[in-house]
Amino acid sequence: MKKVVVIGGGTGTFAVLKGLKHYPLELTAIVTTFDSGGSTGMLRDEFGTLPSGDIRRCLVALVPENGDSVLRDLFNYRFDSGSSLHGHSFGNLFLHALSEISGSRIGGIRTAVQLLNCKGNVLPVSIDDADLCAELLDGQVIRGETNIDIPKHSGKIPIKRVFLDPQPMIFEEAYSAIVDADLIVIGPGDLYTSIIPNTLVKGFTDALNESNGKIAYVLNIMTKWGETNDFTASRFAGEMLSYLGKEKLDYIICNSALLDPKLIENYSTHSSYPVPFDGDELEPLVGEVVLNDIVNQTDIIRHDPGKLARVLVSLCM
Repeated sequence: MKKVVVIGGGTGTFAVLKGLKHYPLELTAIVTTFDSGGSTGMLRDEFGTLPSGDIRRCLVALVPENGDSVLRDLFNYRFDSGSSLHGHSFGNLFLHALSEISGSRIGGIRTAVQLLNCKGNVLPVSIDDADLCAELLDGQVIRGETNIDIPKHSGKIPIKRVFLDPQPMIFEEAYSAIVDADLIVIGPGDLYTSIIPNTLVKGFTDALNESNGKIAYVLNIMTKWGETNDFTASRFAGEMLSYLGKEKLDYIICNSALLDPKLIENYSTHSSYPVPFDGDELEPLVGEVVLNDIVNQTDIIRHDPGKLARVLVSLCM
């Protein structure tokens, strides 16, 4: 059975896992653990718990379609009233409780995987506490994942680099999963706040260098104001490579489907635009460019789990 590791965070990783769980794969999600907002941030501030938002999303994505829908829905449930519970996700609270009961952060995640009967495993990239920081081109440093995000700064000054403080170590099981993988899927997701933070932990690039697995980078469909303004496909790939410490990606997966002009217009009001495909500049950075329809267009533009999974599985064969 082929071993596939999916690295990321947020809705992009959710989509990849939701599609891949239908295939006979040994599937492992490795997710960023440096979120500082919402329910995750509140629990982190109050209890010093491992940020669990992206972990919870991955667990939900890996629940079998014929699995316990009540438990899955509970993990997704968010309290929208009350002074103390408002904004909290039940899943985040439950993961914290499981961690307390089991005596460790990773023990809580393992128990949740078993309870939900997940079709794969979920691992934190690190169990060490650290803050994500961004240095802007003008030298200003922004501390905290939510402070780097759109609402907290104008986005007019580009991000020069991101780093973690203090320096965390990669979780040993995550290291082993990367080393043993046949295919390592990175993305899609917010480049500087969901994807790159995983690469910053000590030992991550060592695991990649030790692994014989092919690296497939799933390109974002849309840019994001404040993070990837005006980025082209080659700019995404080049930035990814600079943090991976590699000269080439094995694959980059790009959407080839035409996007609905009305939806593009909606996104443009938030200064978000389709990522331009600049094939000539991209070619030297990638072993193979994979162009395919991987988009789901309803009222929003998202990666389609089923379409994306079919492309990724074909790379394992």
